[in-house]
Amino acid sequence: MDQAISREPVEQTTELALQEKAKLVKSMSRLDMIGFTVCAFVGLDTLGTVASNGAQGFTWLVVLALVFVLPYALLMAEVGSAFTQEGGPYEWSKMAFGRLQGAIAAVLYWVTNPLWVGGSLAFIATEAWNDNIFKIHSGGAGDYLFKFLFIWLSIGVAIVSLKRGKWIPNVGALMRIVVLGFFTLTTIIYAFSHGVNGFPVGDLKPTGAIFLALVPLLLFNYVGFELQNGAAEEMNDPQKDVPLAVLRSGVIGVLLYAIPIFAILVVLPQEKVTGIGGFLDAVTETFSVYGGASSFLLGVMTLCFVITLLTSGAVWMIGSDRILAVAAYDGAFPGFFGVFNRTFGTPVRVNTMSGIFATIFMVVAVASFHGGADAKFVVVLTIAISTTLISYLWVFPSALKLRYTHPHVRRPYQVPGGLRGMWVAAGLTTLWTALGSFVAVFPGTLESLFGIDYDFRDTWGVSHATYEALTLGTLAVILAIALIGYALGKPVRDRVAVIPLEADLPAPAPVVT
Repeated sequence: MDQAISREPVEQTTELALQEKAKLVKSMSRLDMIGFTVCAFVGLDTLGTVASNGAQGFTWLVVLALVFVLPYALLMAEVGSAFTQEGGPYEWSKMAFGRLQGAIAAVLYWVTNPLWVGGSLAFIATEAWNDNIFKIHSGGAGDYLFKFLFIWLSIGVAIVSLKRGKWIPNVGALMRIVVLGFFTLTTIIYAFSHGVNGFPVGDLKPTGAIFLALVPLLLFNYVGFELQNGAAEEMNDPQKDVPLAVLRSGVIGVLLYAIPIFAILVVLPQEKVTGIGGFLDAVTETFSVYGGASSFLLGVMTLCFVITLLTSGAVWMIGSDRILAVAAYDGAFPGFFGVFNRTFGTPVRVNTMSGIFATIFMVVAVASFHGGADAKFVVVLTIAISTTLISYLWVFPSALKLRYTHPHVRRPYQVPGGLRGMWVAAGLTTLWTALGSFVAVFPGTLESLFGIDYDFRDTWGVSHATYEALTLGTLAVILAIALIGYALGKPVRDRVAVIPLEADLPAPAPVVT
């Protein structure tokens, strides 16, 4: 029996959930949470792509920081500090809309990450290593080995107990600050030596074409505030620490995107910044100011770049795997995957499944799709990555609905402006997410509606019909996984237990049916 609306400060869950929660160990301090969220929020893999769109890329970066990141941070600060169960986004969606809806949201949220690590981050890391450190023959044994090690190092970080492994996200966050700070300093030195390229102020004026092209990418860049709540019951004091961690990491994250991209645009001609390789292209150009030391420094920066990619994948695995494991021990996915390892206190079974998915995806890309460059494979990868964005269509509205269904739960922090402010924050974030999801699933549609020139085959390398067949087919497979997983979770759901939503309330005795 599901319970979408509760009038008591309790949550309906399962006996398995009570059993597995006993294995969780509190170890995350406020500083750990800030490092974790910065590591999730700031990805270096897309800096070049944003900068390659010129000054408009910077314009939309700033605009979305104000109209998406700000309300998003306020929303997650409230719901993340009020509802502090492990597996946050799943739990919020379940309490607001029911267990089945939570199950779909959890699978959409999770599935992105093994495919992102195995089908995108591993390829970008390999390309960077090949170009600047050591040649790797595409399709050869070294290619497979490098990508395999990248994937399983990410998984290994997720498997290690959070108490011991949390220093890796912290190092990843610090490395982002050092790398991007040193790069920005170098661009300033380069500007004094070679002059400033600059751009006309008029180039900042936004256009519909660039806006629609960048929206899904920028939104994908700007998500991750709720990821720490995947491990909410492993935080020392989530009610106090979540709001501060969200707001501080949000400021740090936006600056880490905006300052380097602005530096790239001011110093380098746009033709020298190209897509995925754009950040390291900019590093290569600007590091020429160091003369004979430039090759060595480029190698160091490339190594740091690869490590930041690895920590990005690892952090998202840590959070999203926990979210799926919580769904499993709550009966919304097969209970087998809801077991936390007694030694590590981590969902090793889900971690392993993620690693297997990522490895299979990588092998298929290298062996069957021209090293991942095949247009059809890129389409499947693109929509698979977009599923995280789609999952927020449950997460953001759940924060609003919980104001109505669970008003009795104490909220240490609330979105300013009362209920009206909550409507504005939830409305803006949901609207942007819906727009980004629509553009990702149906590209070219809004361009055609607004009379914007858009060559579909030139953009994607396939026909519009082929794209939609691949896209909708991929989403159908993911939905089928969620529904089948939910059906297989019934034996766990049948053994019901009730627990308090707030730690300061006395725990009622488990009720089993």
